[in-house]
Amino acid sequence: MRAFLAMVKRELRAVTREKTIMIAVLIQLCLASFSSVIIMGLVAYYDPESIALNARVSIIAGVVGDTESALARFLEASNVRVRGFATPETAEAAFRAGRVDTIIYIPDEASDVVDMQLYLPESESRSTVILMMLQEPLKKYENYLREERGIHVRYTDFEGKSPTSYEFLYSSIIPILMFFPAFVAGSMVVDSVSEELEHHTLDTLWSAPVSLHAIFGAKVAAALVLAAMQCVAWIGLLRLNRIHLANAGLVLLLSLLVAGILSVAAAFIASYFKDRERSQFMYSLFMMIAAGVSYFLDSSPITLMTRLATGDYYIGILNLAGYLAVMVALLVLFLLETRRLVGLKS
Repeated sequence: MRAFLAMVKRELRAVTREKTIMIAVLIQLCLASFSSVIIMGLVAYYDPESIALNARVSIIAGVVGDTESALARFLEASNVRVRGFATPETAEAAFRAGRVDTIIYIPDEASDVVDMQLYLPESESRSTVILMMLQEPLKKYENYLREERGIHVRYTDFEGKSPTSYEFLYSSIIPILMFFPAFVAGSMVVDSVSEELEHHTLDTLWSAPVSLHAIFGAKVAAALVLAAMQCVAWIGLLRLNRIHLANAGLVLLLSLLVAGILSVAAAFIASYFKDRERSQFMYSLFMMIAAGVSYFLDSSPITLMTRLATGDYYIGILNLAGYLAVMVALLVLFLLETRRLVGLKS
């Protein structure tokens, strides 16, 4: 066991010298550290309405009219700073000078028909952001006017993120963060095994009082340790970003099972081809084929990860049994075929 642990430590130290793997880890670190900002930015591309719900932007609205009205209160509650103006001319002068972002003429609430005027900048991007920021307070003001005129509308408030950002977070960001360490683990095993065989250093290790199974097992174990460290760090950073994972333990277990499957498959590939270039190419091809095939499965890794992270009542540890069986079967097959694979001529 002491020799096995020594080989695991040796593999982990070797990772720090692999620039490609370290860059991949740093990219994941940035993605996990700033996940809230990334979600807001990417979601805003295809759903501008999410800006009002996710962004912490403050705008200044020039108001002509009663600055103590209900609309002014709704604006201030929605992170919109209200600056009052006595006449339209002074408000327009401040708007042209850039001291206010928009102009709102607050109407007389006593009249039957409330006619409001809103001025926005010519820039489409700024206008979109301002309009999305004003959308919520204007809706509240509309409901307020209905209530004042005896029109009662029943609404149900749902807490949480908007559907768009919620879907993007749990179906894209979290699976990417949790499965990327598995891809890195497989790549790490490919590099380690192929370099041992290509440079004929495996014979030196084999001459030590350790078995061939222990050597390859240490390489897979080191890859799983690295994957586990990354996943635990990403879960912690997601929580710092106030992103909740319902079944963090099962999410971590699924990530490690996928990492184990890819690591053993990578060891198979590297043992057969024995050179880094072909092994990495075949490993990448294997991942693409495996991802495509898993898309047609009812419990594909991404679907299962999403359902676990969202707290699906009907998903639990039994749903991971299939992945455990695949990993164990691959590992047993690899251990049985290790000597023959290593002995093949490339």
